[in-house]
Amino acid sequence: MALLISIFVLAITVALTNLVAQWLPKISKTYLALFAGIIIGMIPSLNQLVPNFENDVFMLLILAPLLFFEGQVTPMVKVGKGIPSILGTAFILAIASAIVATLGLSKGFAIGLPVALIMVAISTPTDATAFESVISGRKFSERLVDHLKMESLFNDATGLILLEAGVLWLKTSQLALAGNIGRLLVSAIGGVIVGGGLALGFMLFRQAFARTESNVVSSQTLIYLLTPIIIYLIAEKLMVSGIIAVVVAGLIHNGEANSSRFTVPRQMYFGTELMNFGSEILNGSVFVILGISLERIFRAQYQQMFVSLRWLWLGLAIYGLLVICRLGYAYLFVTKRHWQASWLFALGGVHGAVTLAMTFSISGVVTTAQFDQIILVETVVIIVSMLVPTIAFKWLLPRDGDALNKPMVLAHLRREMTAVGIARVEALNLTPELKKTVIYDLQDQTKNNPLGAFVRRWRRMTSRTEAVSLIQSRDQRWAMMQAFASERAFLAEQAHQHVVAVDLIHDIYTEVLMSEALVVDPYSRMV
Repeated sequence: MALLISIFVLAITVALTNLVAQWLPKISKTYLALFAGIIIGMIPSLNQLVPNFENDVFMLLILAPLLFFEGQVTPMVKVGKGIPSILGTAFILAIASAIVATLGLSKGFAIGLPVALIMVAISTPTDATAFESVISGRKFSERLVDHLKMESLFNDATGLILLEAGVLWLKTSQLALAGNIGRLLVSAIGGVIVGGGLALGFMLFRQAFARTESNVVSSQTLIYLLTPIIIYLIAEKLMVSGIIAVVVAGLIHNGEANSSRFTVPRQMYFGTELMNFGSEILNGSVFVILGISLERIFRAQYQQMFVSLRWLWLGLAIYGLLVICRLGYAYLFVTKRHWQASWLFALGGVHGAVTLAMTFSISGVVTTAQFDQIILVETVVIIVSMLVPTIAFKWLLPRDGDALNKPMVLAHLRREMTAVGIARVEALNLTPELKKTVIYDLQDQTKNNPLGAFVRRWRRMTSRTEAVSLIQSRDQRWAMMQAFASERAFLAEQAHQHVVAVDLIHDIYTEVLMSEALVVDPYSRMV
């Protein structure tokens, strides 16, 4: 019951955060979700509804599906071409940075190498969602975005293996370098094999049914939703990387979607919408949880925080050393010796919820004093890694004018398109009442019908004593189809003349097609 209540609180918080984000477009949704989580943590009656952070639950129910969805929107061909980059950033850069930062911490702060490695390993994973929040409203090189997103998909596994190595070193006083490198290779390659094999099995099973009369969309959807959870559990049981397994599974499902889009169109469309919905909710939940956890950490560690600021300097040192390593790597291997682009890559390594999850995972394997220090250090790393690029990118990156003007351009295009549809209806030979009804529906596309008009229409529809006749329904449906056809023709002409960016036209064109589907679809007919 506690888990269900917690999910309900998180869902409501994410929903409210997304609404507030529409009123505050200059603030990223990620930051709003983080602030919302902090507020929940500060209100005792709400805070007690959310159980303490459970690393295993977070990884299984939130992170695994989220990485699966992120993998699914990543074309396999892009990954194939980017394998050298992925190996370089997610593995070589991560390991080299860990070595440099571990040695630097040990020398600079006189702490043991195992504890230093644990701190650095936890700070290794980067977060694609957190990165997107810090570049919101700014133009960023697509090439660098691809590099950073690919890195964040795969470097979680490297961080986990490095963390295991640090914990083992702390317990046994032996690093076992060769053994840990071998473990990393086995974990990564095993994750690819297990994730790929299981994903292929699920894919072939679902596709076999999709091509028969026995196909059931609801059953297919349930299998799809459970896929990342099952694959993650099996991979972890086999002691390989569950993170890499679900990412690879997502990549394979991307290929499946592109190869079978029209086999069962309803299923494909519903699955795509479900994936987008799930990604948005899970991303929001990650940062609400992060906000709640940060508030609890500060409340629990409040007294210790001001006894000594050693934790602050450790966190800043870890972040600084990792940024320097990233800067050097980017300058030599990513940006062709371009300093500004190298700085963008270095600062783009933002840390988030995976770092927090890894921190809580060691609560039972280090001493209480060590854990208290580590959790404060990692909190500093997370916050600083988000704040520094947010501020720096305002100076280094130009505003994204297209993104800022998009709402106005879309609104103008909708008004013109709707006017074309209404003009087409006015030219049809319809009864005045039917014409008025159809025009009202078309005006809904621009949100021009006020709430009062909606209430009057709703009362008229619900108080109707006679059913709509077959002829009336047919005529209304025919009129709507005529209007939508005119609107689509208008949008096609706009695209042909390059009046508006094609992606914006496709956005509205899709809405028109969905509206028409509501009219003609026998399973969801609205008129």
